[in-house]
Amino acid sequence: METGASPAIPASFFSSSTSLSTVVRRDCSSRVSILPDRTSSPSALRRNFQSHLCCRASMSTSTMTSGTEINGSYPEEFNDSREFSIMSLSPLDGRYAPKIKSLRPFFSEYGLIRFRILVEVRWLIKLSEIPEVEEVPVLSEDARSFLKAIVDKFSIKDALEVKKIEEKTNHDVKAVEYFLKQKCGSCPEVAKVLEFFHFACTSEDINNLAYAISLKEALNTVIFPVMVEISKAISTLAKMNAHIPMLSRTHGQPASPTTLGKEMSVFAVRLCNKGQKFSGLHILGKFAGAVGNYNAHKVAYPNVNWPSIAEEFVTSLGIKFNAYVTQIEPHDYIASLFHAIIEFNNILIDFDRDIWSYISLGYFKQITKSTEVGSSTMPHKVNPIDFENSEGNLSLANAILSELAMKLPISRMQRDLSDSTVLRSIGVGLGHSLLAYLSALQGIQKLQVNEFRLNEDLEHSWEVLAEPIQIVMRRYGIPEPYEKLKDFTRGKAVTKESITELIKGLDLPEKAKSDLLDLIPSSYTGEAEALAKSLDDAVDLLNEFRIQ
Repeated sequence: METGASPAIPASFFSSSTSLSTVVRRDCSSRVSILPDRTSSPSALRRNFQSHLCCRASMSTSTMTSGTEINGSYPEEFNDSREFSIMSLSPLDGRYAPKIKSLRPFFSEYGLIRFRILVEVRWLIKLSEIPEVEEVPVLSEDARSFLKAIVDKFSIKDALEVKKIEEKTNHDVKAVEYFLKQKCGSCPEVAKVLEFFHFACTSEDINNLAYAISLKEALNTVIFPVMVEISKAISTLAKMNAHIPMLSRTHGQPASPTTLGKEMSVFAVRLCNKGQKFSGLHILGKFAGAVGNYNAHKVAYPNVNWPSIAEEFVTSLGIKFNAYVTQIEPHDYIASLFHAIIEFNNILIDFDRDIWSYISLGYFKQITKSTEVGSSTMPHKVNPIDFENSEGNLSLANAILSELAMKLPISRMQRDLSDSTVLRSIGVGLGHSLLAYLSALQGIQKLQVNEFRLNEDLEHSWEVLAEPIQIVMRRYGIPEPYEKLKDFTRGKAVTKESITELIKGLDLPEKAKSDLLDLIPSSYTGEAEALAKSLDDAVDLLNEFRIQ
């Protein structure tokens, strides 16, 4: 297996459950405890996500939010020093580290080791509960507490010890097994069954579950809550500006007016629809040995129903069981998941570019800070940097996630090792996504609607009324209405006066004429306002963006 570096935060997870939601952190690289929490609803978690989205650098803070405790104290051996940041190859660990370090518990080398430890320990406990495996008697509460403490108290020092063992083994998962044997020698009850650590397992039995748990928890506790916040922010923008008329642009040219709120509603609904897709996905895991057939299991204990045991074990970790596998879980679910995230990201890129364009047109102003600089040479500049940063990181995230989605489901025969190095970049793709989401949120918070500019463009675009005029002419049987309005408008300056004169000269009923004469560009918005105001009926942020 591959070696790696970069410590992060550990996690513990002991009770049998299909949901994982409590994360206990000692800041951003010391300790995380993941335990089943049946008291915290997904909606409560989302409402409070901001309080635990990013750990803070204080030395002694503690916060409880929806079953999530964050203790702020860096361990001495891993602090976010300026030297570390400025020497990082990846901007995620350097320039942008404070914004995305909430992913460290899940996708760093330290986090991966921690989840491997968790799976190995849980498997030993599971073996002790199988009557036919007489060599591993039921463990006492003291022995279970001892094992639990290894996971819960797993430290940076412990992780470095695993890496030290790996220098000799040149095998990362075997190093975890040897570490546990060393650690458990002091507990007489566990010391008697040391050889049942990693019993009948291939490395990928451990790895696939470690990645599955970390991926599920990172999505549910970090990524999805921010996706929800983006959807909420855009929904709020839509409803607050439901009534604000705006000139549409198709092919970059003036088109039938809309409202600012309705155009924001389109993005809110599109993003929320992707939330439904996430809710239908499952994180899968395997635990079937070297090539997926329980070969060694069956020889050692032929009377045990190993497929059933494996399913019980995998589901106890909150992961859906995949019975048909080779040495590896085929990663098809990861491909589906990442394609869904790419779709969400693409919609947000579309949003970023539209907001950028509306800012360039003057439809939005941006709240400024006196200390910030827009250009190193042009003092007047206030650039839409948040949306540009979001767009750039989304493009980078999509490139990485797309490659992962295409590569991971492909493995030669029963397995090759090419997926191992690729899996280590899951956090990179999600890290750039998270960074983009936070940038977009920051940009949205700076927006101020410039109604003067919106009205100014509408007042200079009377030609957009050619559409309703020719449609009413069609209704009343006037021949060639489209052609008449085409000749009247194309390549010509159209004003309120010229439109009024045209309408008065039409052979239409007086009521129809009167209605057209009352029409102005800012009132020609159809059902746009109503659509924006009824947005809540079209989105569901409480039951989406969650993997069960």
